[in-house]
Amino acid sequence: MAMMNKSSEGAAEPAHSLPLAIASVAALGIVYGDIGTSPLYTFGVAAKTAADGAGGVVDTVAVLGMLSMIVWALLIVVALKYVVFVMRADNHGEGGILALLALVRPWSTGGDKRRKILIVIGIFGATLLFGDGVITPAISVLSAIEGLEVAAPSLTPWVKTITVVILIGLFLVQCRGTAVIGRMFGPVMLMWFGTIAVLGISGILRAPQVLSALDPSWALALAQRDIWVAFMVFGAVFLALTGGEALYADMGHVGRRPIRLTWFLVVLPALLLNYAGQAALLLAEPGNITNPFFRLAPDAWQLPLVALSTMATVIASQSLISGVFTITRQSINMGLLPRMKIVQTSAEGYGQIYLPAVNYTLMLLTVGVVQVFKSSDDMAAAFGIAVSGTMLITTVLLAVAMRQLWHWPVAVVVTLAGVFTLIDLGFFTSNMFKITQGGWLPLAGGITVFLTMRLWERGRQYVDGRLASLTEPVETFLKRLEDGKAVRRPGLGVFLANTSSEIPVIMQHHVKHNQVLPEHVIILKVVVHEVPRVQSRDRLTATAMGDGIWRAEAHYGFMQTPNISVAARLCAEDVLKVDIPPENFTYYVRHERIIADVDNREFNGFSEWFFAYMARNAAEASEFYRISGEQVVEIGIRIDI
Repeated sequence: MAMMNKSSEGAAEPAHSLPLAIASVAALGIVYGDIGTSPLYTFGVAAKTAADGAGGVVDTVAVLGMLSMIVWALLIVVALKYVVFVMRADNHGEGGILALLALVRPWSTGGDKRRKILIVIGIFGATLLFGDGVITPAISVLSAIEGLEVAAPSLTPWVKTITVVILIGLFLVQCRGTAVIGRMFGPVMLMWFGTIAVLGISGILRAPQVLSALDPSWALALAQRDIWVAFMVFGAVFLALTGGEALYADMGHVGRRPIRLTWFLVVLPALLLNYAGQAALLLAEPGNITNPFFRLAPDAWQLPLVALSTMATVIASQSLISGVFTITRQSINMGLLPRMKIVQTSAEGYGQIYLPAVNYTLMLLTVGVVQVFKSSDDMAAAFGIAVSGTMLITTVLLAVAMRQLWHWPVAVVVTLAGVFTLIDLGFFTSNMFKITQGGWLPLAGGITVFLTMRLWERGRQYVDGRLASLTEPVETFLKRLEDGKAVRRPGLGVFLANTSSEIPVIMQHHVKHNQVLPEHVIILKVVVHEVPRVQSRDRLTATAMGDGIWRAEAHYGFMQTPNISVAARLCAEDVLKVDIPPENFTYYVRHERIIADVDNREFNGFSEWFFAYMARNAAEASEFYRISGEQVVEIGIRIDI
């Protein structure tokens, strides 16, 4: 990809039209669904982990040690690392690991080898979020419905069935978009955080001594007593942080200020109160470690709390699903995945997109996860490894930004990045011990997506190189036109080019075999830059090649979906100055037929087959680029790989 311009620390984020108060409420629904619903299962899983290592019960040291870990993890990892530091690294207002990678990649030093390593680990961090997109809806909704085991024990056998029905319904409504119901997300989550805060306070009143867990020495006491139990509890405590990456990834939706404001004024206090309340409950009833979240509530609150929890977890799931859609679009635009059908579900919000192939794949995998794992506690083992890996990679990229982009002193970078890396490594290592318990699932998913991306990128580079080798010089092509090798007919033809060659192969084939060419020709190439969006005023650049032929480039950011019809119309009106109705344009696109070559040493047999399979099943260029099928002429080309 080419780079439009450079971003720096504190770059002005895009103006958001909503007032700060309204944007802050919206941030609650868009950003905090995942981390906000973590109290449903985090403390219960941590308590069960501690109990398994201590004969089935948890004492004061274990309870206060777990709570101390959660408190300081939220303060250091989420509040300090993400809210204070990582969110400074905005790529023209956008966040997320791919946006951060695009921001720091041009600034990385140490030669091509180090830059390639940086790109590889950044892409791998993004692919791990695909695994998170499968696990989060499953564990969130299941943990909420498990509240029925407390509120209505007779419905316990139906917990998994109800969860599957809700998840299927959630995925089926994706095609309609979330613009309307999305307006309800903020108020619902505001109600949620208020409720969990009240529940937490009620628990704290039962055992006020729980507040002493603010002293980190309780965590050290647990480690001194049994380092292995403390280490495994540390991995369970990580579940309290799983939505931390979303704070950064969703920054472009509402802006930095509303996210920071709501975190410190609403979310963090509510989370700390609720975790402290659950800890107090266990101090009062040490043997009662099942569903401590729901046991905080009075009997009369149980069913309404299950309903509110379900709504909150659906919101959390929606955020992750939308995030996977966004990452997929970014990956397609960056040339890491084949073209897929992308549906814009709302004219108001650019981020409101729907990818059918991704949606149904997520649905099948998520429902499968619910069926395989028996409970949210069992599923928790599969949850942390993907997110902890992404957080560790984010720290690496952040260190590059601190030093190369912001020019912070080495001592400051080493100190901050060292602390964050040490904590992230601790979480990642402790979760690695859960691979056999289910942690292999998101890890395998992330590796599969990563290898797919690398194969596609490598295959496209090889194909583009083969095509470039088949092109002839511009002078030779124009000479053939002057010699009357092609009849020039009235009209305007747009030839799509995705290589740097001056004359596309399909244009050469068209002239060679059909001996005809439109009077006006635009050779149009889509260029995706390492910025989220390119302004419309910078959309087009064009150069005259002679004989009525122009070479143009349509510039987009990695968050945008190219619209070739609009780009061609603007080029015709503003550059060529021709008066031809857009509906009379003819678009010439390449239809590749990828053939595996057994003698090709660049690929092995499976790689050839899989790349050819992806190429055959990629979305048609006319559909992806929003071109009317009636205006498209496909020119087939056989390519041996």
